[in-house]
Amino acid sequence: MSTPASDTPPPAPDTPIDPLAAGRLATRRITRISVAVALGLILLKTFALGASGSVAVLASLADSALDLFASLATFFAVRWAAAPPDEQHRYGRGKGEAMAALVQAGLVFASAIFIGWEAVQRIADPRPVTSGGWAVGVMVIAIGITAWLVWMQTRAIKASGSLAVTGDRAHYSADLAANVVVLIGLVSGAYLGAPGLDAAAGLIVAVWLFWGALGVLRPAADQLLDRAAPAEDRAAVAQAVLADPRVGGVHQLRARRSGPVLIVQMHVDLDPALTLEQAHAIVVEAEGRIAERFPGADILIHADPRGGASREVHASPSAPSGPWS
Repeated sequence: MSTPASDTPPPAPDTPIDPLAAGRLATRRITRISVAVALGLILLKTFALGASGSVAVLASLADSALDLFASLATFFAVRWAAAPPDEQHRYGRGKGEAMAALVQAGLVFASAIFIGWEAVQRIADPRPVTSGGWAVGVMVIAIGITAWLVWMQTRAIKASGSLAVTGDRAHYSADLAANVVVLIGLVSGAYLGAPGLDAAAGLIVAVWLFWGALGVLRPAADQLLDRAAPAEDRAAVAQAVLADPRVGGVHQLRARRSGPVLIVQMHVDLDPALTLEQAHAIVVEAEGRIAERFPGADILIHADPRGGASREVHASPSAPSGPWS
């Protein structure tokens, strides 16, 4: 006697996860967390400043206020940059993340100048730190929250490679170190009777922020100016294409970044005896191998007859860099 068939439909096959979509989802989530953390730190540090009058706390509060603006810029930028290509933006809007990073760098530069000026004035005219216990407690909490946010941002960057979140993490990482310096200044001013050390701590924060802003500015400017993708990425692209023995060579290989998307253009050498359909199939397979290594990549491959007049320098798949860039 046969067993009746179950009415339960068979489980659907696992849907492949799009790494680019997953990365963008992680990016949107971490930007929401970043805005919430910035608001929380502003409230905490405002309380600590009112209780202590510390210039180091003032420096940290000003930085957190600018962090909020930077995090909001990142929040909106990553959503705008993730929009699909359209008639006006045929390559997408990925560079919106680089523009957000530039905004972040400008805000951090402004914060460093303000904090440095205030610290110099307080060094010349030291003021006592009061209610140091409250301020110290708040700064310890701020350090813990900021460290957690930096850890979360690091995870999101591994998933997405987002330049905007990288910029956001850079200044929160600087904040983490700055908060430690502020804590040292508070302890020195409140318990060691050395208010000048509190002002000096504020000056150290300013220098640290300035250096951190430079670190954000460089990669953002590189992407906006279409700097070539790293040599290892270009070598990986060439290696993926040359994995097919029917491809005789790669030349005029160009690769650059637009947000998390790698844009690749190249010429490949194929046997001139191949039919158009056969050549097209080889190119499509090559594009597939590149997309496996760089999900979401925008790829354009032009096929040349091997040994034709357009043949230039060929790329070795093992070369870390070369004239194909």
